[in-house]
Amino acid sequence: MNGPSLVILAAGRARRYGGGLKQLAPIGVHGEGVIDLIASDAFGAGFDDIVVVVNPDTGDDIKKHVEKFWPKESKVSFAVQETPRGTVDAVLAAEPFLDTTKPFAISNADDLYGRDAFAKLGAHLSTKSTCCLIGFQLDRALVGDLPVTRGLCHVVNGHLTDITERRQVHASRDGFVSDDGLSPVLLESESIVSMNLWGFQPAMWPLLRNEMETHDFEAEPEAVLPVMVGRILHRVPLRFDVLPTVSRCVGVTHADDLPLVQADVRSQVSLGERPEHAFI
Repeated sequence: MNGPSLVILAAGRARRYGGGLKQLAPIGVHGEGVIDLIASDAFGAGFDDIVVVVNPDTGDDIKKHVEKFWPKESKVSFAVQETPRGTVDAVLAAEPFLDTTKPFAISNADDLYGRDAFAKLGAHLSTKSTCCLIGFQLDRALVGDLPVTRGLCHVVNGHLTDITERRQVHASRDGFVSDDGLSPVLLESESIVSMNLWGFQPAMWPLLRNEMETHDFEAEPEAVLPVMVGRILHRVPLRFDVLPTVSRCVGVTHADDLPLVQADVRSQVSLGERPEHAFI
């Protein structure tokens, strides 16, 4: 197998979503869950294998769903993140199930990134030796009116130079705003944001482990990937290429997002941007 691996972060507790598992929220034309369409897009882009990181409470439900609906020939493993210590810890939970000499990608389990995004990610990891981030336009990375968190990217000559977590981001009559107390309050619609769709090289493994060893969990209970990457950009000679995509990123953060995402998926199918069935 020559393609990269994908780690899907499905251990979140979905506190803002409400009832049910948002990773399995039925967004497809035939009721496919978010995680089903993510996996379909990844396998279609040349990814060899997937590790799904789950938590002890809901992991069995996700595993049963995958075993029932994903193609039997799919190479899939399940890793358990025992405690909610952030996305850095979740990635490290997947390490024993991966070939750590291969490049690998990271995705959320509740965001549908689009086929173009995964195609660019898979092609980069299969042919390049640098890390990467899929960059989405802000106006193509929001669903509904409720506030969300977005990683605002600073890009120079196609390379990521910094990333700032902006909270309480939402659309308003004046445009896109962030009510987190930082400047600027008004964000450009063409701003490039991270949706946690990363491409990593094997050199990231010791950096991930070091982050967990040095992170101050009393000050901040979770170690998260965007913050870690933003920090190492200034002290480690590791380049992150930002790969812009025409895809929309639609996510199920809140329960009210579900019908909006379902409508968006149906639009993608009608425009020929994705097949009607998740696995064909």
